[in-house]
Amino acid sequence: QVQLVESGGGLVQAGGSLSLSCAAFGRTLSSYAVGWFRQAAGKEREFVGRISRSTGRTAYADSVKGRFTLSRDNAKNMVYLQMNSLKPEDTAVYYCAADGRSATLWSPRIASTDYDYWGQGTQVTVSS
Repeated sequence: QVQLVESGGGLVQAGGSLSLSCAAFGRTLSSYAVGWFRQAAGKEREFVGRISRSTGRTAYADSVKGRFTLSRDNAKNMVYLQMNSLKPEDTAVYYCAADGRSATLWSPRIASTDYDYWGQGTQVTVSS
């Protein structure tokens, strides 16, 4: 079992940047692909991006493509989400989650139910 802890959320003006971190405890994070999801008030949780276990291959939701960047440091058991050009509609609680399976062309593994372990979330608020 792996425990995940997000950090780095906060309040930022539109057009600004934030960097979120996801730290893993209990098991090595290199055994898992890591996804980021977000949930705005009154809305369903939505996929933001995913980074693979070893190759570092990434996938992003269209809404964040070109603005958000995922990276990972397996030696430190960390995954990072760099968010640039933030918009008010990016306001949400952001969660990182771990998935022990690999994505394929037919199974991109972007549903929240694909992930076994979740962090507690960190609030990101973008003011206009």
